[in-house]
Amino acid sequence: MEIEELGIEGVHLVRPQVHEDTRGAFLELFAAHRLAALTGRPMNVAQVNCSVSRRGTIRGIHLTAAPPGEAKYVTCVSGTVIDVVVDVRVGSPTYGRSLAVELDDRRRHALYIAEGLGHGFAAVSDTAVVTYLCDNTYTPGTAISINPLDPQLALPWPPVTDIILSDKDRNAPTLAQTEALGVLPRYDDLRTRTPARAHG
Repeated sequence: MEIEELGIEGVHLVRPQVHEDTRGAFLELFAAHRLAALTGRPMNVAQVNCSVSRRGTIRGIHLTAAPPGEAKYVTCVSGTVIDVVVDVRVGSPTYGRSLAVELDDRRRHALYIAEGLGHGFAAVSDTAVVTYLCDNTYTPGTAISINPLDPQLALPWPPVTDIILSDKDRNAPTLAQTEALGVLPRYDDLRTRTPARAHG
């Protein structure tokens, strides 16, 4: 398993070793001790979510208010998605910056996304099944949604002719509007509150 931090602090690409033979394939998809050792960010899985999406669906941008916050470990177990992460931690040196990674059922890569970062994805196969390992359980009233089509963010979505969005995502505020509401996590608060995670 190889783990690489990408251009935003707290976003790590995980490349598992896939063992293939005549039966198919086997891989170690998640290993908490390896993740903690290589990133300095321990993750205790509290909840596992699964979504099934049609081609053209965009889900996001979502995060959980901190506290309680929520880190995610995301992989596409069937199909292909373009996974997008955006730094929405107020005061972060990369605030507003985003990155995109293709996740699919061939290479079996995963993304570790630290708490305080916005996340979403676009399904580019006919059907895409995405699983999220989360280090916190869902807490009503803590979900934050940012409009995935915010023109100022200009997120790196793939070309999609017929975008499918939930009403919640379509009507979500822009990043600037969300910041004005005062609900976004603060970079310095996250580093102070969870120092073991903040130095990955």
